Amino acid sequence: MPKPCLLLQLRPEAAAADDEYQAILRAGGLAVSEVARVQMDQGYPDLDLDDYSAVIVGGGPSNVSSPEAKKYDYQREFEPKLKKLVTEVVERDFPYLGACYGLGILADVLGGQVGTGRYSETAGATTIELTDQGRADPLVHGIEPAFRAFVGHKESCQQVPPGAVLLAESAGCPVQMVRVGANVYATQFHPELDGAGLALRIEIYRHAGYFDPGEADYLTELGHRETITEPMRILRRFAARYINGGGAP
Repeated sequence: MPKPCLLLQLRPEAAAADDEYQAILRAGGLAVSEVARVQMDQGYPDLDLDDYSAVIVGGGPSNVSSPEAKKYDYQREFEPKLKKLVTEVVERDFPYLGACYGLGILADVLGGQVGTGRYSETAGATTIELTDQGRADPLVHGIEPAFRAFVGHKESCQQVPPGAVLLAESAGCPVQMVRVGANVYATQFHPELDGAGLALRIEIYRHAGYFDPGEADYLTELGHRETITEPMRILRRFAARYINGGGAP
């Protein structure tokens, strides 16, 4: 029997966490039986990579670069354990897809600079452009070279992390997707997110400092106007390659 994918979530808001989970299932073409869900704000169990086919780490209100005193209590609990797991992922070149925080924690493990000094993006869509390496990458090859994707983050990679290959960039945030080794991927944009999901997150995080609360309705309207397809294709390809009876080559 194929091993499930390990989904690590860090959204303490139940509606946001449940919607992210359902969006990853839907966009990835995954069955519930193919995903082992762990909500890290509720505890971090003992995990063995050998029990899983791949790892997906989603986004959330936590920031890797936050001073220790300003981190959420649950973040201080799970983050050291997560860093240890991601370190093993990199060492083993284990199939991994990080999104938003999932990129930040990978970059931090690699010794990269993650911070809020530059390249934050408000909640909404931006144009992502593949680099030459992205166009040639086996996971991303054939994806439209320029596509729209939803973003929303306070911190970002301040440069390409050591040992990573830049696969995609944008005008406002130069590190939008990277690969490490052959099987470790991460995006700043959200590959699971559609207009309805964006609207929910805008409402939940209206007062979390990502945007002016007075702009929430306008940002929601803009999100509903977007047609987002290619980010989901990337997630579905990852699932097909590593989870749906696939496995690392």
